[in-house]
Amino acid sequence: MERPKRQVTSAGVSRITEVRCHPVSAPLHTPFVTALRRATTSESLLVEVLDDDGNSGWGEAPEVWRVTGESMAGAQACVMGPLRDALVGADPDDLTRLLRAVHTSVVGNHNAKAAVDVALHDLAARRLGIPLVRLLGGTSRRVLTDVTLSAGEPDELAEAARARLEEGFTVLKVKVGQRTAAGARADVARVRAVRDAVGPDALIRIDANQGWTPREAVRVIHALEDADLDVELVEQPVAAADLDGLAFVSDRVTTPILADEAVYGARDLVEVIRRRAADLVNVKLGKCGGIGPARTLLDLAEAHGMGTLIGSMVEGPIGVGAAASLAAACGTTLVSDLDAAWWLAESPVEGGMRYEGPEVVLPDAPGLGVTGLR
Repeated sequence: MERPKRQVTSAGVSRITEVRCHPVSAPLHTPFVTALRRATTSESLLVEVLDDDGNSGWGEAPEVWRVTGESMAGAQACVMGPLRDALVGADPDDLTRLLRAVHTSVVGNHNAKAAVDVALHDLAARRLGIPLVRLLGGTSRRVLTDVTLSAGEPDELAEAARARLEEGFTVLKVKVGQRTAAGARADVARVRAVRDAVGPDALIRIDANQGWTPREAVRVIHALEDADLDVELVEQPVAAADLDGLAFVSDRVTTPILADEAVYGARDLVEVIRRRAADLVNVKLGKCGGIGPARTLLDLAEAHGMGTLIGSMVEGPIGVGAAASLAAACGTTLVSDLDAAWWLAESPVEGGMRYEGPEVVLPDAPGLGVTGLR
């Protein structure tokens, strides 16, 4: 890997010269179905931060209305408004100050902030000629991931589970919690079908995406436990804002409970910890605002004995590459949820991470290894 030559301006300091936005829509090879939504494409805003040495750093803001509530149009307005104002003319190597400026320039807008945060980290790594994972303090370029089985009927889930097992995946995430005439009890049949299909060796985790009431969640999880289906964890069983309900579930079941939509930033996690509402937390860059805030969440969870994994939404190689770099550098207590770009029929960018079976493989190239749009 060749290290690029560092240059400086006539004033002796390099500067950020431009911020660009690239809306992209990438088709999925299979519909992605949860209790919240059905997606057939990945809609993302790609953010590019450029310096006067000719380097570009890339970040991504996926549009996931039913999770973050933030649109590409809103993210673009934020990036090209207050966030751009905070960056242009600044020293790209002054990363700590730049990240602070990003996160104090506007309230909310976590997705837009995450895209710029990642782009700044990517740019810093490129300027040093090292992969992003090295900038974050790690050396590994391989990260194991689970793979999601979209919500569906038991026979469909069983077929998908067998196919993923043949491809090498050993951790399967089953989407449940859909509102149907059969009710929450049908979710037990779905999980049983997957367990019968893959046998005892694969790990099965389930994600209700806020689809149950607290009492439904307890009934379903007890049924799964009584049936000895060996579920690793249950993710976000109840509404995101219902921390009392989340604590109600955690207090009454043996299976570990993973908080996802209930935790965006540090204040949310502090409240979950205070109420003992969950055993684990899913940290996502687009929810918390990027790599900087994500590291804070991981440290906070570790300090309080909570389990961790790093997740992804329906995003591409830029978002997943950043999340995987963080997972490789910092580590998590559980296998992370980094299969989002696996769902793409074709990548919207050149270069970047790739999949080898159940592993995310990070490139041995500066930054995220992305060289441009396709």
